[in-house]
Amino acid sequence: MAYKKIEQYLSFADIAIQKNADKNRSLLFLRQIDKTIDWEPVDKMIMKFYMTGKSSEGEKAYPPLLLFKCLLLQKWFQIKSDPELESQINDRISFKSFLNLPMEYPSPDHSTFSRFRGRLSKEAMIEINSVLLKQFHDQGLSINEGVAVDARLIESVNRPISNKKIDDFKQKFETPEGKLDKNGNPKKYSRDLDSNWVIKNDIPHYGLKEHASVDTVNGFILSTTLSPASHNDSIYLPYAVTYSMHTKNKIKIAYADKGYPGAPNRNFLALNKIKDGIMRKDTVNTKLTDFEIQRNKAISKYRYIVEQYFGISHKYDQGKRARFPKIMKNIIDVMFRQFAFNSRKGGKLLEYLPV
Repeated sequence: MAYKKIEQYLSFADIAIQKNADKNRSLLFLRQIDKTIDWEPVDKMIMKFYMTGKSSEGEKAYPPLLLFKCLLLQKWFQIKSDPELESQINDRISFKSFLNLPMEYPSPDHSTFSRFRGRLSKEAMIEINSVLLKQFHDQGLSINEGVAVDARLIESVNRPISNKKIDDFKQKFETPEGKLDKNGNPKKYSRDLDSNWVIKNDIPHYGLKEHASVDTVNGFILSTTLSPASHNDSIYLPYAVTYSMHTKNKIKIAYADKGYPGAPNRNFLALNKIKDGIMRKDTVNTKLTDFEIQRNKAISKYRYIVEQYFGISHKYDQGKRARFPKIMKNIIDVMFRQFAFNSRKGGKLLEYLPV
């Protein structure tokens, strides 16, 4: 396979680093991450889906696992842009060590990170995240005793426009001329055409919506995806639960708030022999019984864990705002967040990482 061969050797700089390694907190963290993750099956899964570099023709490509780990560094260390990621890899001893890059070897160019992200499919990221979760399961950590499902609004990376203008942009983009810039070259940038409007609590929002399911025992993110903001939360419960099934062990119960009621979701859970943990709500003709009110309170004790993930990702990864105009690129980005979040969580539970 036509990948760059990065020769491993000890330079004077590497020898000097070893003397102070016990005082470099970033380096210690990344070494503990390496104890947490068996990278070989992760690498195999990436190679299963990633086609670049498999041809003997053309310039040699960077190994995909190296690029994958670069984008994880971006999540763990809250690096906001690809150019900044390139700079930090070139500057930081700990990053070079984690990537097995000799100090004299430069970081991949920031455009390489962008292309790599664009070449990964949603299917690939689902399988890669599943590999990690199966590793934790094999080490005795519960990942699907129960799942909590919820959704949150995400602000578009672009300024809001009307639905009519969105339709006009879409129609223009479908034409050959709409895909070219003023010089007749393919557009490097295109407007966000996947976001739309929704009103929540009488407040209009323009953007996307993240649908996530979280393990209620250990807090692992089991599945995540994005949709236009106007999509109803309820229709994503079967998706969220289905993609939470990473082992042969059955999910016992699925929790969700009052936005997910209705016969289709209850029937889906019953068909799959999953206990119904969906909150009930008043209807036009009936009020909740005392039993249903108490049941809702009991369910809320498990649902908080999704809100916890949303809060942490907002604080450390700007989770309430999209990074890219294209919805698929944003989906890949949130799935990198899932891997980074779960690997840190698993490391702590396995006592490889400090609490």
